[in-house]
Amino acid sequence: QVQLVESGGGVVQPGGSLRLSCAASGRFISINSMAWYRQAPGKQRELVATSTSEGSTNYGDSVKGRFTISRDNSKNTVYLQMNSLAPDDTATYYCHANVYRAFPVGWSEVWGQGTLVTVSS
Repeated sequence: QVQLVESGGGVVQPGGSLRLSCAASGRFISINSMAWYRQAPGKQRELVATSTSEGSTNYGDSVKGRFTISRDNSKNTVYLQMNSLAPDDTATYYCHANVYRAFPVGWSEVWGQGTLVTVSS
């Protein structure tokens, strides 16, 4: 079984910064794409940022220029550096990965449990 464990959420003032981490563990052969999504109360889950195993990145329009996704493939970990945070960034942030399982062999989409980010003065 493959698990994603997020950390780094919390309460921050507008204009502040936070760094989220997501580590993959379990029996897998490789990880393709890793991504961050978020869901605010009463809203649909939306894509925040993605990172492929080759290093390509993509961002949602609302976070471009403020958030940065990065990966440490040696640690099977993806990060989300969030700067210039605003109240509209308040949401539960979820990690997602496309993982090639070791047993049974095959691809799986895996989600983390989510970490809450609250931007408030």
